[in-house]
Amino acid sequence: MINVPSALKPSDAGSLLKNSTIYREFLAEREEILRHKWVESEKAGRDIGFEKALLDWMMKHRAAWRRARLSAKSMN
Repeated sequence: MINVPSALKPSDAGSLLKNSTIYREFLAEREEILRHKWVESEKAGRDIGFEKALLDWMMKHRAAWRRARLSAKSMN
């Protein structure tokens, strides 16, 4: 069981999560994976599934995507 301080209400915890950098990065990465899933499913003429899309995207695109994302952030 996780002890949540009484000062930290569930709504506050949700707000902290949504504003965290890690969570925003997770959402951005997930969006890219879903986009990749759609493109590859269209090419295959069938739904390739999330797991296959995830593994394929990670092997082929993740490193370059992260480099580009970090580069864009450093320019801002």
